[in-house]
Amino acid sequence: SGCGEEPFNPSVLGTREHWDAAYERELQTFQDIGDAGEIWFGEESMTRIIRWLEKQKVPLDSSVLDIGTGNGVLLVELARSGYTNLTGIDYSPSAIQLSEKVREKEGMSHIKLKVEDFLAPSAELSGFEICIDKGTYDAISLNPDNAVGKRKQYVRSLCSVLKPEGFFLITSCNWTKEELLNEFREGFEILEELPTPKFCFGGRIGNSVTALVFQRKK
Repeated sequence: SGCGEEPFNPSVLGTREHWDAAYERELQTFQDIGDAGEIWFGEESMTRIIRWLEKQKVPLDSSVLDIGTGNGVLLVELARSGYTNLTGIDYSPSAIQLSEKVREKEGMSHIKLKVEDFLAPSAELSGFEICIDKGTYDAISLNPDNAVGKRKQYVRSLCSVLKPEGFFLITSCNWTKEELLNEFREGFEILEELPTPKFCFGGRIGNSVTALVFQRKK
């Protein structure tokens, strides 16, 4: 992949209809039993992000955008760790309804939540010091309708919402480190790779999850 050909088969996981339906189900479940649903890439993926922010001594009032926030649980964990300027966006209204309910249950009224399509961000979505993506870029990559164009638009959107020298933390299970370096080569430089669980298959050790920190160039 990487020569303009599509590395993945398109999938319903790349469609808004799928996520609307999924979050409508999770919303109902939350109303019934108070369970916020699954955490993408597990608890450790949130810990890994928060640890990095703490290690970098990122100020607690830095503006943070969670791209494709889903149930908003990552934002709740960030708020618990003391971060105060948090925004979550999702193109699925059901996801934002769910994350609003999770926010209320946790008493985190200062978390800002908006229905926004990251590929067509509104003007007020700008000036963020940190952007976080856990699985959203993966989903966009599976869109049956012009995934290559949507990936390019994602990078453009990221450049418009993230301040120069701001940090972008991405967690992916579809892309290798090398592929992500290529995808984000325009406008971004790699700062570090975060440790993720390794799996062993047929004697070869690989990573099922890649987590990278980029910095937007000046």
